[in-house]
Amino acid sequence: MTWTSSMSSGYSSLEEEESEEFFFTARTSFFRRPPGKSRAVPQDVQKEREPHVFLSKEEVKEKIQSYNSSVTDKLKMTLNANGIYTGFIKVQMELCRPITVQSSQSQGRCAHSNNETAFYLPDGCVNTLHISSTNTVREVIEALLKKFFVADNPAKFALYKRCHKEDQVYTCKLSDREHPLYLRLVAGPRTEMLSFVLREHETGEVMWEAFSIPELQNFLRILDKEENDQLQILKNRYAAYRGKLEEALRGVFKPG
Repeated sequence: MTWTSSMSSGYSSLEEEESEEFFFTARTSFFRRPPGKSRAVPQDVQKEREPHVFLSKEEVKEKIQSYNSSVTDKLKMTLNANGIYTGFIKVQMELCRPITVQSSQSQGRCAHSNNETAFYLPDGCVNTLHISSTNTVREVIEALLKKFFVADNPAKFALYKRCHKEDQVYTCKLSDREHPLYLRLVAGPRTEMLSFVLREHETGEVMWEAFSIPELQNFLRILDKEENDQLQILKNRYAAYRGKLEEALRGVFKPG
Protein backbone atom coordinates (compact mmCIF):
# COMPACT_ATOMS: atom_id res chain seq x y z
CA MET A 1 0.00 0.00 0.00
CA THR A 2 1.27 3.51 -0.77
CA TRP A 3 0.59 6.85 0.94
CA THR A 4 0.54 10.66 0.98
CA SER A 5 -2.01 13.04 2.43
CA SER A 6 -3.37 16.56 2.15
CA MET A 7 -6.40 18.67 3.06
CA SER A 8 -8.29 17.68 -0.07
CA SER A 9 -6.41 14.73 -1.46
CA GLY A 10 -3.42 12.52 -0.86
CA TYR A 11 -1.44 9.49 -1.85
CA SER A 12 -0.19 6.81 0.43
CA SER A 13 1.77 3.59 0.49
CA LEU A 14 2.86 1.13 3.10
CA GLU A 15 5.96 0.73 0.95
CA GLU A 16 7.01 4.37 1.50
CA GLU A 17 7.56 4.62 5.23
CA GLU A 18 9.71 7.75 4.88
CA SER A 19 6.95 9.85 3.31
CA GLU A 20 6.29 13.27 4.83
CA GLU A 21 3.34 13.53 7.20
CA PHE A 22 0.89 16.40 7.62
CA PHE A 23 -1.27 17.25 10.62
CA PHE A 24 -4.20 19.57 10.89
CA THR A 25 -5.51 22.23 13.24
CA ALA A 26 -8.11 21.07 15.75
CA ARG A 27 -11.62 22.42 15.44
CA THR A 28 -12.43 25.10 17.97
CA SER A 29 -15.19 23.19 19.72
CA PHE A 30 -15.28 19.75 21.29
CA PHE A 31 -19.06 19.90 21.81
CA ARG A 32 -21.80 18.96 19.43
CA ARG A 33 -22.75 21.68 16.98
CA PRO A 34 -25.81 23.72 18.04
CA PRO A 35 -29.13 23.05 16.29
CA GLY A 36 -29.26 24.60 12.85
CA LYS A 37 -25.47 24.65 12.46
CA SER A 38 -24.81 21.00 11.71
CA ARG A 39 -22.54 20.00 8.86
CA ALA A 40 -24.37 19.72 5.57
CA VAL A 41 -24.00 16.15 4.41
CA PRO A 42 -26.06 14.10 1.95
CA GLN A 43 -28.73 11.94 3.47
CA ASP A 44 -27.40 8.40 3.56
CA VAL A 45 -29.58 5.38 2.94
CA GLN A 46 -28.39 1.97 4.08
CA LYS A 47 -27.86 -0.41 1.23
CA GLU A 48 -27.76 -4.18 1.37
CA ARG A 49 -24.40 -5.82 0.77
CA GLU A 50 -23.86 -7.12 -2.72
CA PRO A 51 -22.64 -10.70 -3.08
CA HIS A 52 -18.99 -11.16 -4.04
CA VAL A 53 -18.71 -12.52 -7.57
CA PHE A 54 -15.56 -14.53 -8.30
CA LEU A 55 -13.75 -13.33 -11.40
CA SER A 56 -11.47 -15.50 -13.49
CA LYS A 57 -8.03 -14.22 -14.48
CA GLU A 58 -9.31 -13.42 -17.97
CA GLU A 59 -12.31 -11.55 -16.58
CA VAL A 60 -10.03 -9.56 -14.27
CA LYS A 61 -7.77 -8.72 -17.23
CA GLU A 62 -10.74 -7.53 -19.31
CA LYS A 63 -12.13 -5.45 -16.45
CA ILE A 64 -8.76 -3.83 -15.79
CA GLN A 65 -8.40 -2.93 -19.47
CA SER A 66 -11.91 -1.45 -19.44
CA TYR A 67 -11.19 0.35 -16.16
CA ASN A 68 -7.93 1.89 -17.39
CA SER A 69 -9.58 3.09 -20.59
CA SER A 70 -12.07 5.07 -18.49
CA VAL A 71 -9.56 6.56 -16.03
CA THR A 72 -9.18 10.35 -16.25
CA ASP A 73 -6.74 10.98 -13.34
CA LYS A 74 -3.93 8.59 -14.35
CA LEU A 75 -4.65 6.35 -11.33
CA LYS A 76 -4.71 3.11 -13.30
CA MET A 77 -4.65 -0.52 -12.22
CA THR A 78 -1.88 -2.99 -12.98
CA LEU A 79 -2.26 -6.76 -13.34
CA ASN A 80 0.74 -8.80 -12.18
CA ALA A 81 1.81 -12.17 -13.57
CA ASN A 82 0.63 -13.93 -10.39
CA GLY A 83 -2.93 -12.69 -10.89
CA ILE A 84 -2.75 -10.06 -8.12
CA TYR A 85 -3.56 -6.55 -9.32
CA THR A 86 -2.75 -3.18 -7.80
CA GLY A 87 -4.45 0.17 -8.04
CA PHE A 88 -5.71 3.23 -6.20
CA ILE A 89 -8.65 4.05 -3.98
CA LYS A 90 -9.61 7.39 -2.45
CA VAL A 91 -10.92 7.47 1.13
CA GLN A 92 -12.80 10.45 2.53
CA MET A 93 -12.40 11.00 6.28
CA GLU A 94 -15.71 11.78 7.98
CA LEU A 95 -14.76 11.69 11.66
CA CYS A 96 -16.96 13.46 14.21
CA ARG A 97 -14.72 12.95 17.24
CA PRO A 98 -11.08 13.94 17.73
CA ILE A 99 -8.35 11.45 16.97
CA THR A 100 -5.35 10.92 19.25
CA VAL A 101 -2.13 11.56 17.35
CA GLN A 102 1.31 10.48 18.56
CA SER A 103 3.46 13.47 17.75
CA SER A 104 5.63 16.06 19.48
CA GLN A 105 4.73 18.68 16.87
CA SER A 106 1.28 20.14 16.34
CA GLN A 107 -0.51 23.02 14.73
CA GLY A 108 -3.19 25.23 16.22
CA ARG A 109 -4.72 24.95 19.66
CA CYS A 110 -4.96 21.43 21.04
CA ALA A 111 -4.67 19.41 24.23
CA HIS A 112 -1.48 17.54 25.12
CA SER A 113 -0.80 14.41 27.11
CA ASN A 114 2.86 13.36 27.00
CA ASN A 115 3.54 12.91 23.27
CA GLU A 116 -0.11 12.51 22.30
CA THR A 117 -2.32 15.22 20.88
CA ALA A 118 -6.08 15.24 20.32
CA PHE A 119 -6.94 16.49 16.83
CA TYR A 120 -10.03 17.03 14.76
CA LEU A 121 -9.45 16.22 11.10
CA PRO A 122 -10.80 18.96 8.81
CA ASP A 123 -13.92 18.48 6.73
CA GLY A 124 -13.27 17.12 3.25
CA CYS A 125 -9.97 15.41 4.01
CA VAL A 126 -9.40 12.80 1.28
CA ASN A 127 -6.50 10.35 1.05
CA THR A 128 -5.46 8.28 -1.95
CA LEU A 129 -4.13 4.80 -1.19
CA HIS A 130 -2.20 2.51 -3.51
CA ILE A 131 -3.25 -1.01 -2.57
CA SER A 132 -3.40 -4.52 -3.98
CA SER A 133 -6.33 -6.82 -4.58
CA THR A 134 -5.28 -8.85 -1.52
CA ASN A 135 -5.54 -5.93 0.94
CA THR A 136 -8.58 -6.10 3.19
CA VAL A 137 -10.76 -3.36 4.66
CA ARG A 138 -9.07 -3.83 8.05
CA GLU A 139 -5.63 -3.35 6.47
CA VAL A 140 -6.79 -0.17 4.73
CA ILE A 141 -8.10 1.26 8.02
CA GLU A 142 -4.88 0.36 9.84
CA ALA A 143 -2.79 1.94 7.07
CA LEU A 144 -4.74 5.20 7.25
CA LEU A 145 -4.40 5.41 11.02
CA LYS A 146 -0.74 4.40 11.01
CA LYS A 147 0.27 7.05 8.51
CA PHE A 148 -1.49 9.74 10.57
CA PHE A 149 0.28 8.36 13.68
CA VAL A 150 -3.18 7.81 15.15
CA ALA A 151 -3.03 6.01 18.50
CA ASP A 152 -6.74 5.14 18.54
CA ASN A 153 -7.81 1.52 18.33
CA PRO A 154 -8.60 0.63 14.67
CA ALA A 155 -11.66 -1.24 15.94
CA LYS A 156 -13.28 2.15 16.62
CA PHE A 157 -13.46 2.85 12.89
CA ALA A 158 -15.32 1.40 9.95
CA LEU A 159 -14.98 1.75 6.19
CA TYR A 160 -18.13 2.44 4.20
CA LYS A 161 -18.83 2.32 0.52
CA ARG A 162 -21.05 5.05 -0.88
CA CYS A 163 -22.82 5.32 -4.21
CA HIS A 164 -25.20 7.87 -5.71
CA LYS A 165 -28.45 6.91 -7.37
CA GLU A 166 -30.86 9.57 -8.56
CA ASP A 167 -31.34 11.92 -5.58
CA GLN A 168 -30.23 9.51 -2.88
CA VAL A 169 -26.87 8.53 -1.44
CA TYR A 170 -26.61 4.86 -0.53
CA THR A 171 -24.08 3.63 2.00
CA CYS A 172 -23.05 0.23 3.28
CA LYS A 173 -20.55 -0.62 5.99
CA LEU A 174 -17.92 -3.00 4.68
CA SER A 175 -16.84 -6.05 6.61
CA ASP A 176 -13.20 -6.26 7.69
CA ARG A 177 -12.52 -9.10 5.26
CA GLU A 178 -13.77 -7.40 2.09
CA HIS A 179 -11.32 -6.17 -0.54
CA PRO A 180 -11.77 -2.49 -1.50
CA LEU A 181 -9.77 -2.70 -4.74
CA TYR A 182 -12.03 -5.46 -6.04
CA LEU A 183 -15.04 -3.22 -5.33
CA ARG A 184 -13.29 -0.35 -7.12
CA LEU A 185 -12.58 -2.55 -10.15
CA VAL A 186 -16.13 -3.83 -10.43
CA ALA A 187 -17.68 -0.36 -9.99
CA GLY A 188 -15.26 1.40 -12.32
CA PRO A 189 -13.27 4.59 -11.69
CA ARG A 190 -16.19 7.02 -11.31
CA THR A 191 -16.66 8.14 -7.69
CA GLU A 192 -20.37 8.67 -8.35
CA MET A 193 -20.63 4.93 -8.81
CA LEU A 194 -18.54 4.13 -5.73
CA SER A 195 -16.54 6.02 -3.12
CA PHE A 196 -15.05 5.04 0.24
CA VAL A 197 -15.63 6.81 3.56
CA LEU A 198 -13.93 6.29 6.92
CA ARG A 199 -16.18 6.88 9.92
CA GLU A 200 -16.44 5.97 13.56
CA HIS A 201 -18.61 2.97 14.29
CA GLU A 202 -22.24 4.02 14.61
CA THR A 203 -22.88 3.16 18.24
CA GLY A 204 -25.30 5.95 19.14
CA GLU A 205 -23.95 7.08 22.49
CA VAL A 206 -20.20 7.45 22.88
CA MET A 207 -18.63 4.30 24.34
CA TRP A 208 -16.18 5.99 26.69
CA GLU A 209 -14.91 2.66 27.99
CA ALA A 210 -13.43 2.02 24.54
CA PHE A 211 -10.99 4.94 24.97
CA SER A 212 -7.63 4.70 26.68
CA ILE A 213 -6.75 6.76 29.78
CA PRO A 214 -4.50 9.18 27.80
CA GLU A 215 -7.34 9.74 25.33
CA LEU A 216 -9.83 10.47 28.10
CA GLN A 217 -7.32 12.82 29.76
CA ASN A 218 -6.94 14.65 26.45
CA PHE A 219 -10.71 15.04 26.20
CA LEU A 220 -10.85 16.43 29.74
CA ARG A 221 -8.18 18.97 28.87
CA ILE A 222 -10.14 20.02 25.80
CA LEU A 223 -13.30 20.39 27.90
CA ASP A 224 -11.46 22.41 30.57
CA LYS A 225 -10.05 24.74 27.95
CA GLU A 226 -13.42 25.22 26.25
CA GLU A 227 -15.10 25.82 29.61
CA ASN A 228 -12.59 28.58 30.37
CA ASP A 229 -13.04 30.06 26.90
CA GLN A 230 -16.83 30.09 27.26
CA LEU A 231 -16.61 31.66 30.72
CA GLN A 232 -14.36 34.41 29.37
CA ILE A 233 -16.78 35.07 26.50
CA LEU A 234 -19.67 35.38 28.98
CA LYS A 235 -17.68 37.71 31.23
CA ASN A 236 -16.79 39.93 28.29
CA ARG A 237 -20.40 39.99 27.11
CA TYR A 238 -21.79 40.98 30.50
CA ALA A 239 -19.01 43.52 30.99
CA ALA A 240 -20.06 45.15 27.71
CA TYR A 241 -23.72 45.16 28.82
CA ARG A 242 -22.74 46.65 32.17
CA GLY A 243 -20.75 49.38 30.45
CA LYS A 244 -23.70 50.31 28.22
CA LEU A 245 -26.10 50.41 31.20
CA GLU A 246 -23.74 52.58 33.22
CA GLU A 247 -23.33 54.92 30.27
CA ALA A 248 -27.12 55.14 29.89
CA LEU A 249 -27.56 55.84 33.61
CA ARG A 250 -24.99 58.62 33.47
CA GLY A 251 -26.93 60.18 30.62
CA VAL A 252 -30.23 60.01 32.55
CA PHE A 253 -28.90 61.55 35.75
CA LYS A 254 -26.63 64.10 34.06
CA PRO A 255 -27.36 67.60 35.46
CA GLY A 256 -29.09 70.09 33.20
